[in-house]
Amino acid sequence: MRAFMLNYALPAESSPETIPYSYDSAQQLNVLPDGRPAISDRAVLLATGTTTSTAGSQTHFDD
Repeated sequence: MRAFMLNYALPAESSPETIPYSYDSAQQLNVLPDGRPAISDRAVLLATGTTTSTAGSQTHFDD
C-alpha cells in the first residue's frame, strides 16, 4: 500500500546557482572562499536573503 502523501510529493529540484560561502564549524559561521565572514559581504547578503526560524521561540522561554 502506498502512503497518500507519496502521490503528491515532489523530488527536490537541484539549484543551478552556486552558494558563494560555506559553513566553517570551527568558527561556527558562514565564510567566503577568502576566509572572511559571509556577513561582511553586502552583495552576498543581498543575493541570498534572510530566513527566520520560530521553532526555538515556541519551545524555549529564553529565545
